[in-house]
Amino acid sequence: MAAKTRAQMMEETRAKLIQAARKAFAVKGYAGASMDDLTADVGLTRGALYHNFGDKKGLLQAVIDQIDCEMGERLRIERDRAETIWLGLLAEYTAYIEMALEPEIQRIMLLDGPAVLGDPSQWPSQNACLRTTTQTIQALIDEGTVKPVDAEAAARLLNGASLSAALWIAAAEDPHSLLAKVVEVFRGLASGLLKT
Repeated sequence: MAAKTRAQMMEETRAKLIQAARKAFAVKGYAGASMDDLTADVGLTRGALYHNFGDKKGLLQAVIDQIDCEMGERLRIERDRAETIWLGLLAEYTAYIEMALEPEIQRIMLLDGPAVLGDPSQWPSQNACLRTTTQTIQALIDEGTVKPVDAEAAARLLNGASLSAALWIAAAEDPHSLLAKVVEVFRGLASGLLKT
């Protein structure tokens, strides 16, 4: 059996640290997660953490990037299941808002992430999301489903409304009680784009 390459070993180390951090951040929160405990749990040193991520904040960013990719895939599946482009757009946004109820997403993506890394609408992953939504809205305009509006402006407003809704749900004392009314109002706002 061939020995592992340095690149493979580094990737395994990164994966171990991300997985351990993801669990610690979800359970204890960013502030409560000890880097010494986290590295000891996976048999690594703090030096490995700093070498791979720079600091605890860099590790949080890596965890968020991983969760964000997973969320994106789940949202794509919701969109692709729908019968029409419009229904796909609504399904994608509804699923995003519903994810605010999931403890890991709630804690890491919607509470600690913004507190540590700043406004989520400015995160690099949001640019790709915005491009996709803008293209979808333009397709809806082209097919005559949506009014002839500026597609990017509509995408930014829908993304902002869904993010705000998710942040509100995540921070609420009883997030489950908000979900139905938030989704209903979001769909009402979005339907304002439809051509009558």
